[in-house]
Order: sequence, then C-alpha cells, then structure tokens
Amino acid sequence: MQLLPTHNKFIITINKALFSSQRLPWTIISFGILVRLVQYLYNRSLWNDEAALALNIVNRSYTELLKPLDYDQAAPLGFLFVEKLAIQLFGGSEYSLRLFPFLSAIISLFLFYRLAQRCLQPFAVWISLALFSSLHIIVYYATEVKQYSSDVAIAILACLLFIDLSQSKLNYIQVVTYGILGGTLIWFSHSVVFILAGLALSQLLLTFLHQEVTKLLKLLGVYLVWATSFSIFYFVSLQSLANQTDLFNSWASRSTFPKSFTDFLWLLTTFWKFFHKPLGFPDVFLGIAILTFFLGCTSLIKTDSRILLIFVSPIIVTFFATYLHLYPFDGRLVLFLTPFFILLIGEGAAAIKYTKLSQKAKIGTLILILLLVPPIGTAGYLIVRPYEKQEIRPVMAYIKEHQQQKDTIYVYQRAEFQFKYYVNKFGYQAEDYILGIDDLDKQDGQGISDNEWQRYTKDLDRLRGKPRVWIVFSHVRSWAQEKERVTAYLDTFGSQLDAFETKGSYVYLYNLS
Repeated sequence: MQLLPTHNKFIITINKALFSSQRLPWTIISFGILVRLVQYLYNRSLWNDEAALALNIVNRSYTELLKPLDYDQAAPLGFLFVEKLAIQLFGGSEYSLRLFPFLSAIISLFLFYRLAQRCLQPFAVWISLALFSSLHIIVYYATEVKQYSSDVAIAILACLLFIDLSQSKLNYIQVVTYGILGGTLIWFSHSVVFILAGLALSQLLLTFLHQEVTKLLKLLGVYLVWATSFSIFYFVSLQSLANQTDLFNSWASRSTFPKSFTDFLWLLTTFWKFFHKPLGFPDVFLGIAILTFFLGCTSLIKTDSRILLIFVSPIIVTFFATYLHLYPFDGRLVLFLTPFFILLIGEGAAAIKYTKLSQKAKIGTLILILLLVPPIGTAGYLIVRPYEKQEIRPVMAYIKEHQQQKDTIYVYQRAEFQFKYYVNKFGYQAEDYILGIDDLDKQDGQGISDNEWQRYTKDLDRLRGKPRVWIVFSHVRSWAQEKERVTAYLDTFGSQLDAFETKGSYVYLYNLS
C-alpha cells in the first residue's frame, strides 16, 4: 500500500529533474548528444563519397589541398585544413576524419538553442529544439566525412552573430570585427555565402526603410569586407569548382535546377520535397509539417516580422542562386537551411498550441504528436541500431581471413574509393588487387548502357581461367541491378564458392577456371 505513493514521488522527482521548463531544453540537448555520440562511436565504414574525399585529405599536403580535388569532390578550404590537422594529430582513422563533423553537430545543438531562445516564444523553443535534436537526416550527417554538418553549425553561428546588426549602434571597431568574422566563415563553408547574403539584404532593407543613412553606410562597410573575402575565396578555390562539368552534370541529372525562370512547378515540387529530404519528415506527415511552417510564418508576421525576414531571406537567396544555375538545391547540399525551416515549424506548432478554441487546441495537440513522435522515435531507434550504409570494412576483413595464396581480388569499379581507403589498413599493395574498368557515361544518372556492358564483360573476361577470384561490390545501384548482372555473367563460365554480404557491400568468391 505504501509502494504507490513512493512510486508517484519518484515520478514527480524525475519529472522535475528532466522535464521542468528550466531543464527540458537541456534534457532535449542531452538526448541529441547521445544519439549523435552513438553514431560516432559505432564507427560505420566510410561510404563511397566519404572515402573519395578522405583519399584527398589523407594523401595530399596542405598546399595540394588548394588545388582541385580528385574524384569530383568539393569542400571548403577551411574544412579541408581542419580535417588534415585532425588526421595529423590523431591518425587517419574514421574517428579522426569524423571528429570535426561530429563536434560541429554537438556545437550546433547549443547554437540552435541560443538562436531559438533569441527569436521564439518558449514553447516554440522546445518544439524546435526537439526536432533539431532528433530529425534523422541531421543526425546522420553529424558523423559523415563531409562538410554538411559544419555547414549547419556555421549557418546558425552566422545568424547568431549578425542577426542584430541592423539594430546595433556600430562603431568602427565593430564594423571591422563583424567584417572579419563573416569573411572568415566564408572559407569554412561554401553555403554560408547564402546565409550572409540573406542577412545582408534583409538588414539593408530594414535600415533603408528606417532611413538610417549612417548605419546603412557602416553596414555596407561590413558587407564590403565579406564580399572581398568571397572574391578572394572564389579566385583561390571556387573558380576551379565551377569548371567541374562532371560534378555539375551529376547534380543536373537529379533535377536540382529549374528548367527556366518560369518553372514554378519545379519550385513547388522542390519546396515540398525539402520537408522529406533533408528535413527528414515521413512522407505521410509532409502536409502537416508544411502547414505548420506557414503557420509559423504567419505568427511571426504578427509578432516580429524582422525575425521572419531574417529566417526566410537565406532560403529565398538560395532558391534565386539555383534559378541562376549557380547552386544545386538538393538534399544534403541545402542541409544548412534546415535550422530556419525548423524554427518556423516550431513557431507554427506553438501558435496552434496557444489557440483559445478548445477544438483547435485538440488539433494542436494532435499536430504536435504527429510532428514529434516519428523523429524522436527514429532517433531512439538509432541509439539501439546506429546507421549503416556501405559496410565494406567487414567485407575486406572477411577476404583477409579466408584468402589463400595466389587468390585474385577484383574490385568492381564503384567500390574503388572505399577499397583504396582501406587497403593500407588491411596490408594490401596496389599489385594485390585488380580495379574494374570505369563506366563510359560517368555521372549520367542512368543505368548500364549497352556500350558500358560490353566494356564490363570484356573486363571480366580477363578473369577467366583463375581458380579463386574474390569479386568485391559496394556502392552499386540496386535499381540498375549491377551486382545481379555481373554475378549472372560470371555464373555463365564459373561457379560461386563463397559469399559474404553486409549492408551495402558484398563479396563473392568464384572459381573461373
């Protein structure tokens, strides 16, 4: 009989310790840190794009990183230099390569909380923070050897640093300081230029409307420093990137650009898809997320239109750059915009929650459940089952364990970068394996053409007569049935002896004699 009161007392104590209004944000942040830490410690294998960038970082000096990267890769110089420093200090492991993206993701949680506090009502802060901490695509990029996690951190940092520029009484020291800060960020993130451009345009507009000529001139001084830094950065780095036609064609093949300035269908479709990727809402709830986003915009129009302008201006600038075919609007490349969408969704959810009509209040509660439960549930699942993508490391370990002297290792061309990254870790030399021939229609986004298939089969024919051949696959396009076509061809003149399959990577041992 005394257990129930004791139990209730325990629940109340936990409630106060974790979910009081003062401690709830820190509980949410702790959960976000835990989810990201589990992904980092799990240490999944580098997938194709990570390995391609890692090979550049590991094999090049600092000065060589100033040159166009191999394998159609692109990353800001600041990011590359930090990555290079990490592997020099801690070795060339996956942990070292993922350290900067991981730390950026952790710092992002605190920066986002501060920005939300600065701009939103308390309930909206909790909702926004819960979404930012748990949406699975943001969690995934926290531990990828790419610049997208640091892009998010730098976008939030830039907004925090410069959000009040138009309301500050700037002295000349501050003009120089803000100019240098913004100019420095440009070297660490390609995408921050859209954040800075959006902030600059919105604040110039606000200052002009208030007819503050002196302040307008000081702001122009800050933005001139930013523009100068960007011009130098473009000359040093971005100019060569703009000439990478293979990379551009890869983006264009995924409909990341509109067909013309009047292609409004592309705009609507892309805007809708953004809520699925990179925001990460399930398809069935996209409509709810979009509705809440627009309700957040409406709420800020009434309460603080200046903040709304600052939130939406980077989005508008990025879309404008995409219409000019200067920057692709696609998935991970626009991950840096997710904080602004999430803040507006949080504001919209709070606006519904605080409605006075009881019926609408019930709808608001339902919307909150539909918005929060899927991402929080997915994040909780990721603590138990962390992300895997293309697990080539256990495949290579299996080969090493079962390989016999004079065995042949044939690496299918799409596994090249991953295999090359891990060869030293498993003690292989260049003469110990054969790299498969590359395709003809590089980055065309299509399946295997007839000409490509003829090249593949001719390349595979070199393996005839060998008694033990390990065929390594990774990063294969399942919709093109690449692995199935290759193994089916091998089955016509050989027999399969062994197989080992992991998530996204595979190896098959064949007798082709």
